[in-house]
Amino acid sequence: MPGVHEFSAVTLKGEVVSLDQFSGKVLVVVNTASQCGFTPQYKGLDALHRQYAPRGFSVLGFPCNQFGGQEPGTSEQIGEFCAKTYDVTFPMFARVDVNGPEAHPLYRYLSKAKTGLLGSDWIKWNFTKFLVGRDGLAIARYAPQATPESMARDIEKQLGK
Repeated sequence: MPGVHEFSAVTLKGEVVSLDQFSGKVLVVVNTASQCGFTPQYKGLDALHRQYAPRGFSVLGFPCNQFGGQEPGTSEQIGEFCAKTYDVTFPMFARVDVNGPEAHPLYRYLSKAKTGLLGSDWIKWNFTKFLVGRDGLAIARYAPQATPESMARDIEKQLGK
């Protein structure tokens, strides 16, 4: 089964990067939005990133405008917002679709590897989070309302492997 390391993505600065560069790290992959009720989760996500990065962990943020048009900005605007409002230090990528025919291949993989409620592979809203093991395989899916802090125990378990 392929894992996240087999995909590439475009950064907010327009650079194409292979996610293979995160091989050996535990990851949280999250679709973000700057104008969502869950946007304050940026703070908790960055706290996790800062706390666990020395142990081989990273959050990867993928802005998405598919839910209520809550991420309308350009890559430059998104980066500026994340830096100024939440001091985000984790890698952020260019806006992607997470559902439908234009969904980023990473999200096609994640949503099928770890389905949501009642087996749905559809991403329901902004800030759906996926925990990925060091091998690049999806381990768990968390609903938008799950706080970053509530994931700490699962992250620590993976970091201990």
